[in-house]
Amino acid sequence: MQEESPPPLVGCSKPHLEKLTLGITRILESSPGVTEVTIVEKAPAERHMISSWEQKNNCALPEDVKNFYLMTNGFHMTWSVKLDEHTIPLGSMAINSIAKLTQLNQSSMYSLPNAPTLADLEDDTEEASENQPEKPHFDSRSVIFELDSCNGNGKVCLVYKKGKPALAKDTEIWFLDRALYWHFLTETFTAYYRLLITHLGLPQWQYAFTNYGISPQAKQWFNMYKPITYSTNLLTEETDSFVNRLDPSRVFKSKNKILVPKKKGPVQPASGQKGPSGPPSTSKASSGSGNPVRK
Repeated sequence: MQEESPPPLVGCSKPHLEKLTLGITRILESSPGVTEVTIVEKAPAERHMISSWEQKNNCALPEDVKNFYLMTNGFHMTWSVKLDEHTIPLGSMAINSIAKLTQLNQSSMYSLPNAPTLADLEDDTEEASENQPEKPHFDSRSVIFELDSCNGNGKVCLVYKKGKPALAKDTEIWFLDRALYWHFLTETFTAYYRLLITHLGLPQWQYAFTNYGISPQAKQWFNMYKPITYSTNLLTEETDSFVNRLDPSRVFKSKNKILVPKKKGPVQPASGQKGPSGPPSTSKASSGSGNPVRK
């Protein structure tokens, strides 16, 4: 049976939705250029739906995951920005409903005989380190469920580290990037939910927790709408040097006057000074030139 979703709500006027979004709606609505902050209101999951899921998958859900689904059967919040006269979808925060909390596909990726599966991509040379726990496995050693498809940029997964029958205490939240590499996010679902909300659903925010970081294009949005918990050391001077920072006062005001630098005239050598072959001029003719003036 296909799930019926109620129409999205613009803003967040209901108290339980305000609690669910940790008050992030007001922050977004007060940000420059942000528009169409919407949340899809979902009914709570019934307890028998959670019990049925656990029996079907032979996995016990952690208490914080159960409590989340008993409050809302999934989560979807989006917001856009208005550039000149165009509205561009930007932020997206989503968690699958209990019915769509499905196990990561371990079947063949191609409908061909003897085609490779995800388990064939196992790389046992990657061991756990002091700063990084042991990575999930695509084979039966781990049980993996998809929480969010990240708009095609990867997958956020609820991972049971010790296979079936899976216990709630053995869960962690991991990010699987498009190259099928694993990146640890949090130990609990509650901690991940806070990350999701406080990073405002910015594009590719999960890549801030990888070794290679977010893309230059995503950095532009991060510079404009810095996540609440975002560490500025992730945007180093080196990476900032090739990022064209967006200025909200210019992006959202198309009729701003543009400052044009005045063309510099030729520098005249000081009186009594030699020509081009002589020492450089100490004249102040060039000082003060190039000051920007308004048209």
